[in-house]
Amino acid sequence: MVSKPPAGDPVQDAPQVVPPLHAAAGLAAVAHTLRISQAQMGVRRTARTLLAVNQKDGFDCPGCAWPEGDKRHVAEFCENGAKAVAEEATLRRVTPDFFAAHPVADLADRSGYWLGQQGRITQPVYLAEGAERYEAVSWERAFAIIAEELTALASPDEALFYTSGRTSNEAAFLFQLFAREFGTNNLPDCSNMCHESSGSALNETIGIGKGSVSLEDLHQADLIVVAGQNPGTNHPRMLSALEKAKAAGAQIISVNPLPEAGLEKFKNPQTPAGLFKGASLTDLFLQIRIGGDQALFRLLNKLVLETPGAVDEEFVREHTHGYEEFAAAARAADWDETLAATGLDRTTIERALEMVLASKRTIVCWAMGLTQHKHSVPTIREVVNFLLLRGNIGRPGAGVCPVRGHSNVQGDRTMGIFERPAPAFLDALDKEFGIVSPRHHGFDVVRSIQALRDGEAKVFFAMGGNFVGATPDTEVTEAAMRRARLTVHVSTKLNRSHAVTGTRALILPTLGRTDKDVQATGKQFVTVEDSMGQVHASRGNLPPASPHLLSEPAIVARLARAVLGAGSATPWEEFEKDYATIRDRIARVVPGFEDFNARLAASPGGFALPHAPRDERRFPTATGKANFTAAPVEFPTVPEGRLLLQTLRSHDQYNTTIYGLDDRYRGIKGGRRIVLVHPQDAAALGLADGAYTDIVSEWNDGVERRASGFRVVHYPTARGCAAAYYPETNVLVPLDSTADISNTPASKSVIVRLVPTGTAD
Repeated sequence: MVSKPPAGDPVQDAPQVVPPLHAAAGLAAVAHTLRISQAQMGVRRTARTLLAVNQKDGFDCPGCAWPEGDKRHVAEFCENGAKAVAEEATLRRVTPDFFAAHPVADLADRSGYWLGQQGRITQPVYLAEGAERYEAVSWERAFAIIAEELTALASPDEALFYTSGRTSNEAAFLFQLFAREFGTNNLPDCSNMCHESSGSALNETIGIGKGSVSLEDLHQADLIVVAGQNPGTNHPRMLSALEKAKAAGAQIISVNPLPEAGLEKFKNPQTPAGLFKGASLTDLFLQIRIGGDQALFRLLNKLVLETPGAVDEEFVREHTHGYEEFAAAARAADWDETLAATGLDRTTIERALEMVLASKRTIVCWAMGLTQHKHSVPTIREVVNFLLLRGNIGRPGAGVCPVRGHSNVQGDRTMGIFERPAPAFLDALDKEFGIVSPRHHGFDVVRSIQALRDGEAKVFFAMGGNFVGATPDTEVTEAAMRRARLTVHVSTKLNRSHAVTGTRALILPTLGRTDKDVQATGKQFVTVEDSMGQVHASRGNLPPASPHLLSEPAIVARLARAVLGAGSATPWEEFEKDYATIRDRIARVVPGFEDFNARLAASPGGFALPHAPRDERRFPTATGKANFTAAPVEFPTVPEGRLLLQTLRSHDQYNTTIYGLDDRYRGIKGGRRIVLVHPQDAAALGLADGAYTDIVSEWNDGVERRASGFRVVHYPTARGCAAAYYPETNVLVPLDSTADISNTPASKSVIVRLVPTGTAD
């Protein structure tokens, strides 16, 4: 039975804590999936919808970007993917009557969980200057308001056009085209907050900012290193690939400050044996201190160099540059410094070395645990050094595997959503459309917040996402957003960003992945690119949540016509009517998409984009070769009495979308304001399990950033480290605390002190 949304916010004052689990998925995941899906969609709709997820003739899961193999299961989804689908395909609705009953001040007092549970937004709504409530507005009036504000700007660079990773290739291509025809490169996106560090490091070292492996490579690997990643919650279908690799003889090293159930054992619900017995995954767990990864890989590189015959000398000679400088830096790596940086012991590192040396085909996978530190870019460069030393890029079963979080975040970047576009891309865009794109760089996410704060930007337009909930330094970000003259959000459901508005605000409701998209020329489909560079179609199968919804491509096309007017020669109306015409233009602008429509028709499962390092062992870098690098080793140092905090997700969460208040694998029930602390660290700080504390971050600007009322949970974290959920702890991350080069917020290494709630600091 479909249940009603919660009338009030659930009480989270006393979360329950039980021992953490040591296996992921299994019967519990199946039961939870069915319970959540039926509560949102009902029985019949659940079956109709879930059986179409990730199928060749179905729709791409709006959750993570993990790829599908050519052969699909009947149920080609995971627990968290099913939650994402259920939230989008829900039968709950947010109508104009809802907004009449809930002024913006009321929405601002609600939790993200409550907002998301209300259902799909059915009509465009407008918050006028000085108004207390959103009210229904026509699409024509909405676009006129946006055009009025944009055309009144002193410069196009006073506008910001943000993109979420859910946005399709077609919509993203149109969005960046509109922004550049309007006159700005201010195209911040969610990549700026997650894998920007990966792209920065990989572009410099191998010449392309994407992973170099396929699913088949994972299945053929001898050794898979999973560093700074929790696939059991964030990319659950990855566990099937790891299970298959293990069955073929691979070994797995997991490197993480926390033990994670999904990397301990996977109970695959696709097989009877897996469902009940499960398969152990990790062979060696390196419980590393937060931020110690660069030091670990640097020492491993030193040890490889010291082992006779361990270096692939032919590969290094023929395909790399900078080896001597790198080797000198690696040989200087110090055991004592590494042990201090990592918290590991010598025996464990030596065991890891044995596994590395025994492997002929090695893959390193990583996610936010490596990308959100001050020294993230040199850390990922060191990972590349590690792989280059033994020739582990450009051959089967080996390579780099940055695991992307959102379903088309990589595709959006491929389509040109980037504040620092390559000149060649702009040249091709200008030639195709007869425009003159700006060549100066635009603002990324952090710089966009600063621009709003400082009055340099006045209009904020978001294509999806929950910008306020996802970004750092919550109080600063919210104050900055409120300085805007207009904020616009293209959304399917409510989130925190809709309650933190500029002087005026619009919410533009859009079709989701699950919705049928019918335009003037008939039923349409969109495309996405997964984490491994495979491009494929996505076709919704459900009637739209409301007749008043527009698709994302239609919204961009109508926006462009309203703003650019008759002066634009771009066929925006044609693009809205037939998405194949958009793909024809993509084919002429973006390398690798030649004959786009024909290739999709010929290959229902999609096609792989070219990747020179993987396909040819060719490295399109400045040197023409893969580049070794030799940065100084960095790692966080923490004053006495302080801890190093990482922000993370619960299992009932995807990015900032909160599906529930439990974290089943970690043993947390009924609340999100918890902080995980090692029992010995907690004892040293005088904090009993179950005590309540405020978390106060420390940064060099002297500003107090405080998250109040967190229950202390004694947990087997790495010593000196702590963990708590975002977005609740984003308030602790200083806006200026970012990764060198990539400018990604350093959300995984925040120095904090714990102050018992109700006591003087």
